[in-house]
Amino acid sequence: MKSEDFDGIMAGLTDAVAYAKGDATRGRIVAGPDVKAIRQATKLTQGGFAKAYRIPVGTIRDWEQNRRQPDAPARVLLSLIKADPAAIQSLLDKA
Repeated sequence: MKSEDFDGIMAGLTDAVAYAKGDATRGRIVAGPDVKAIRQATKLTQGGFAKAYRIPVGTIRDWEQNRRQPDAPARVLLSLIKADPAAIQSLLDKA
């Protein structure tokens, strides 16, 4: 391992430990998608959105009420729905 690689890894670990101890300046928080806004743009209820895009309605509620955050695949799906909801629904209808 090169010295620069080791130094980079150590710097990252140092930042992670500092963040875990409460130093918010040493970490990054990535904002999740605004699930409620995406759903409302489709003009669907929570139940309708859940059915149309095959996501459990409880999951939609948890995301909208910030009890949980969408994982990476869900964020991708939500971004696709935001970009072209009709196309995504059409593709899912064919599956």
